[in-house]
Amino acid sequence: MSADAPTSTAGAARLAGKTAIVTGAARGIGRACATAFAAQGADLVLLDRAEDLPGVPYPLGTASQLAHTVTLCRDLGAAVLPVRADVRDLAALVAAVEQACERFGTVDVLVNNAGIAAPSGKTADEITEDEWSLMIDVDLSGAWRMTKAVGGVMTARRAGSIVNVASTAGLVGYRHFAGYVAAKHGIVGLTRATALDYAPMKVRVNALCPGSVRDDHAVEGRMLSEIARSLDVPVAEHEETFLQAQPMNALIEPEDVAAAAVWLASDESRQVTGSVLTVDGGFTTR
Repeated sequence: MSADAPTSTAGAARLAGKTAIVTGAARGIGRACATAFAAQGADLVLLDRAEDLPGVPYPLGTASQLAHTVTLCRDLGAAVLPVRADVRDLAALVAAVEQACERFGTVDVLVNNAGIAAPSGKTADEITEDEWSLMIDVDLSGAWRMTKAVGGVMTARRAGSIVNVASTAGLVGYRHFAGYVAAKHGIVGLTRATALDYAPMKVRVNALCPGSVRDDHAVEGRMLSEIARSLDVPVAEHEETFLQAQPMNALIEPEDVAAAAVWLASDESRQVTGSVLTVDGGFTTR
């Protein structure tokens, strides 16, 4: 082999030496991302409110579910700092980043995953002001607050990757989901704007837009079934209902989204910023 031949990285941990914050880590896509990151060598700050939220008509992740995610990641060899915090509370998020830096030295990756799917299921004029404000505050402003909390750390180091979990609802409209669609469109806009803000400092910001993600029992997901309830689709039939709209005739698996997040977090995507990556089986191609 010549002296200047590239060194193979086959089998190497793709996130070794990196510290990642994952919000909404108790279950669902958050847990899938956390375990995928741990398997690829990252140390983790796992952040979740870990209790129900007034105004959200379904149970959110619990403290025990967050603890289970922590155990799964530690079993994969990751050092883990669990943090219970609400993405509506900027001071708590700043404190979480400070804890992360004290424990791990810095933060290399942020996965903005925390979000709610309801209150939904109404026409735009039927949504109350409180319902609208709650959706925007959690799904859009929460991501901005977390970015605000970590942005200075990353820009000072001139390195970092922010992965914003949006949705196909950030690209197309859905009837009776005006608040959710507006928030997720906002996430895409936030991604593009902050990517330009941070590009001179070599901090990358990208968005993931998953399609209909199956509620895998392994990650205790329930987002798709809650969307079905908001649409008055019988939960027992919801997978078949959503499957009919999938060009590849398959629902998205949580690990599909997590694999894309790993790539965006890794140095393999070092020239990728401001991008919107769909993981939707071709749904938005139609």
